[in-house]
Formats: sequence, structure tokens, C-alpha cells
Amino acid sequence: MSAIVTLTSDFGLTDAYVSAMKGAILGINPEAALVDISHSIEPQNISQAAFVLSTACENFPDGTVHLVVVDPGVGTERKGIILKTPKSCFVAPDNGVLTYVARAYGQSSELGPNPSSGSGQRLEAVSLTNKDFWHSPVSATFHGRDIFAPVAAHLSLGVPISEFGDRIPAIQFLPVPGVSRGVDGSLVGSIIHIDRFGNLITNIKCEHLTGKPWKMVVEVGQQRIEGLNRTYAEGEGLSALTGSSDHLEIAMKEGSASQFLGARVGDEVVLREMV
Repeated sequence: MSAIVTLTSDFGLTDAYVSAMKGAILGINPEAALVDISHSIEPQNISQAAFVLSTACENFPDGTVHLVVVDPGVGTERKGIILKTPKSCFVAPDNGVLTYVARAYGQSSELGPNPSSGSGQRLEAVSLTNKDFWHSPVSATFHGRDIFAPVAAHLSLGVPISEFGDRIPAIQFLPVPGVSRGVDGSLVGSIIHIDRFGNLITNIKCEHLTGKPWKMVVEVGQQRIEGLNRTYAEGEGLSALTGSSDHLEIAMKEGSASQFLGARVGDEVVLREMV
């Protein structure tokens, strides 16, 4: 049965970890189409993995299975889970790596219908307790190969999530920072991701932006950026724009905004109307 299984991890490509997971999947479903989202997540960086996954997963067809292994708690009592959305299934450790996926459906850590959406859609989750779907023996240090990959493979064959374990009412969420309104009416957000180009991606989204973009001022560190550009190539030096993930970004033409500013994830970004 042909099905798409994506893989996201912090394993890199130097060692055989990614290939071992792919082999485990293909041993169960030889027709699975395996697609790498990223294996360059910084080691143990759950929040980075959560964001990167969220920017890619909605581009895949309905029925895709997403396997996510960024798992600093491997071998401990942290749960392995399947999260089922109206579009896809996600197989991952229950450590917050699916935070952005669930939030896209208006969910908090408690799963259920979102009354404000009017859709009545709910997300379902189960804990991976049925060992019939695991590889045996299970390594205490490589659940990606021995638990998560086999479960993803069986999901790709159409096994219902109810077969893998007991339903759980909630999953772990990361403490994702929100956007607040300053006393002067400004929007106060923060950097949530820095991509490989050094672009600073913030938690301020298009839905937060009102008014005329050329009359906006973005403040980050000691820098003040006037107006929002449409592309990375416009202007000189630092610029602000909305990127492909609909988040406000700070970029630097032919350079790295991150290096220029010495910026880090969590740094404050302020957006205000130009006076």
C-alpha cells in the first residue's frame, strides 16, 4: 500500500540513525513513500522541531503520516503518542513537539472540539502501549527505530489509531510565548525561530497586522526598521517582511540578521505604527 510517511529528527545525516528508521518502515510497508522534512534540528531542540514541522506538514496530502523523533527523554517514562488531526496522523514522543500542530486547530493541551472555530473538529490522541506494533527487543536509547518507525509504518497501512493504545485526553504543550499589546498600542512579540539564512521569525502573524504596512516600525534590539518589505531583495541592510509561513520576519539583504544583531530565540520584537 503506497502512503506518504515524513520524517523529522535531530539525527543529522552523518550516522545511520535516519536510515535505520527508514529501514524499519520499509520492512513493514515496502511501498511507503518516505519524505524527509528535516534532520538538521539542533540536538534536543524540541521547540525548533515543533516550529519546523508546523511549517511543512500542511503542504502534504490528506492521510500523510508524520514521524517526529526529537526525544531527549528517550527511555524514560515519557509517553509515545499518535495525534490524529482531520488531515494527518503524527507519531512522536509526548514532549511538546506537536504543540504548533495542535494549536493550528485552536487546541490547548486538552484535546476536544474548538467552540470558537465553529467547525466542531476535534483531535484525538492515543498512548503507544500496544507492543504488538513495536520491534522487539526495544532499545532503551533508540525508540525512533524500535517504536515510532514501526508504528508509523502500520499507520501507513491503514491500521486505526485505536489499535495502538488507550485514548488520552491531553498532550504535552510547550510554553509558546504569546503576542501582547503595549500600553501605547504597539504589538509586543518575540523571536521563535532562526532559519539557516539567519532570518528572525517572530510569533507576530499576518492576522495581527492592521493598518498600512509602509507605516509600520519594527524594533528589535537597538535597531529600528521602518516599513515592511514584500521580498528579501528589497532595500539595503535590515528589513522586515511577512514570510511564507505568515509570520513577521527580520532579514538582512545578502547577510544574516541573526549574526548582525546577535539575536536569539526569545528576544523581544516590537511592532508599532510610524509616528
